[in-house]
Amino acid sequence: MALRRLTIVTGGPGLYEFTEKAADFVAHAGIEEGVLTVFVRHTSCSLLIQENADPSVQVDLQSFFRRLVPPASDPSMNYIIHRDEGPDDMPAHIKAALLPVSLGIPCSNGRMLLGTWQGLYLVEHRDRPHRREVVLCF
Repeated sequence: MALRRLTIVTGGPGLYEFTEKAADFVAHAGIEEGVLTVFVRHTSCSLLIQENADPSVQVDLQSFFRRLVPPASDPSMNYIIHRDEGPDDMPAHIKAALLPVSLGIPCSNGRMLLGTWQGLYLVEHRDRPHRREVVLCF
């Protein structure tokens, strides 16, 4: 088994690409064919395979998720009970429940078989900076 832990430092809500770090792991893992498992070890962020060519895609995704799940301070969220860590905490858990926290990516000849415009992203849902751990393994 090959395993690597990545630390991704976030500065608040957004998509943080780590495609190159994952590609480096796959290239040096010594595994010709298999499925790369990517897993984030947190409950208030997510993982996505998403377009990495046009940054407006990331802006639109962030806008969509803010509309879908506003902060707990928004009047539409007055039913939220869990508020111990601020108005972004429970909405971050909801977003993480809607988006994947693990991904499976087919690999061949030491490369991920991603599409031309696909990249790997950690999606940070919290307002303040965090250090997130992502596990890569075969």
